[in-house]
Amino acid sequence: MKFYFFLFLMFLTSIELDAQKLFSKTAQISFFSSTPIEDIEAISNTANTVWDVESGKMQWAVLIKSFEFEKALMQEHFNENYMESSSFPKATFKGALVNPSQLNLDKNGNYEVDLKGKLTIHGETQDIQCKALFVVEGKRVNASSSLVVLVEDFGIEIPSIVRENIAKEITINVKVDYAILD
Repeated sequence: MKFYFFLFLMFLTSIELDAQKLFSKTAQISFFSSTPIEDIEAISNTANTVWDVESGKMQWAVLIKSFEFEKALMQEHFNENYMESSSFPKATFKGALVNPSQLNLDKNGNYEVDLKGKLTIHGETQDIQCKALFVVEGKRVNASSSLVVLVEDFGIEIPSIVRENIAKEITINVKVDYAILD
């Protein structure tokens, strides 16, 4: 009986090894908002992502404190007053390409696909759908996407004294460079 259990485990392991998963620990996530008073922009180059090529499933995670701003005071307010990064240390995305077969990693080219999933920011989760562009060049795949989110959808409170300085909509941009493994 133990022998058959061992064979079953080996079978499961071999299936897992055949599925190609691509990783990055240096994905770039940035956001931008504009108001008549001030533009707000920040960037993180330390987001983690994993993409199961066969199923199209993707996951992303970024530490809120990893976002860098042009002004240190803006970064401090972002972490302490708005994002409460001590209580909500990361933002995540869990989803999948709607039709992963639209991508051909064996052929150089640009592939636009739909991406659906759940975005969690500030402890609040929302369904999202957006377009993503995958550029295949040899053994590299560059993926990028842009989406607009509403601050209020994620339970982020903006004090009335600065409400006019902060946009209600934030544009989030994601860029990642994957290396295709053989």
